[in-house]
This record gives sequence, structure tokens and C-alpha cells, in this order.
Amino acid sequence: MENEIRLIRKTRFLTAIFMAGLFVSGATAIPLVSETNWLANFLNASDKSSAAAEWLGRVHSALVQTQSQFPFLFYGTDWLAFGHFVIAIAFIGALREPVRNRWLFDFGLIACALVIPYALIFGAVRGIPFWWRIIDCSFGILGFVLLWFCRKWARELESSLKS
Repeated sequence: MENEIRLIRKTRFLTAIFMAGLFVSGATAIPLVSETNWLANFLNASDKSSAAAEWLGRVHSALVQTQSQFPFLFYGTDWLAFGHFVIAIAFIGALREPVRNRWLFDFGLIACALVIPYALIFGAVRGIPFWWRIIDCSFGILGFVLLWFCRKWARELESSLKS
């Protein structure tokens, strides 16, 4: 019984971290102009010649122009945020009952694995620097690792409860 409680706690902890990551990731898709302004200023203050500072300055400039001329385009990133929030909410099932809702871990593992080709292919098509695409891929890798352990522990828990 002690082992089952430990497995449930560990699984819930990593599931909660995954959900928080989805929520934060979604929330950052909303205030893009102020976010990129802050990041560009931060990087410029520390190293004016960095590729990251140049890229974020360029992105910020494009966002400012888009906001002034075509603010309705930001509605797409609002929906992107909504998608992240909804996926995080779906994982409440896995948080509550990890064995019964183990399929959510499978779903999440597939989604995390798909982040890598998606970021590499569409990032290249859209002219995103390779180093930025690697950062995007790292989110898929981190999520995959978290969910892999959750799935592993949910299976162990299921086996333990059957015996």
C-alpha cells in the first residue's frame, strides 16, 4: 500500500508540472508585444551582439507593426493559448485517476513527440532560426520525459493494484 501511495504522489506531481507548463506556455502566447519588448530589452542590456537579442528585436518590431496594422491576427495566438489551457484541463483526469486515465499519458507522449518534426519543418518554412527551433523542440522533449515517467508509474500502479 505504501508503494502505491508513493507512485500516485509521484505521478500526480509530474502531471501537475506538465499541466503548469502547458498553462504557462499558453499564457505567454497572449501578451506577445510586451513580452518580446521585455525580453529584447533584457538581452540587449546584457549582450548587444547576441543572435538572440537581434532575433527578439526583429520579432518585437514585427509584432508592433502587426499590432498597429492588423491587430485581429493576434486572435490566432489567443486561440493558441486557449488550446494549451484546454489540453491542461484534460489532464485533470490523469491527475485525479492516473491508472484509469492512463491513455492521456499516451496522448501527451504522442503530442510531445510530434513537437519535434513540427518545429523543425514549419520553423524552417517560416524562417525561424535553427537555435530557436531547438528551444521549441526542448519543450516537447521535457514534456515527453515527464509523461514517460507518469505512464511508467501508472502502469506499475495498475499492476500493483491487480495483484
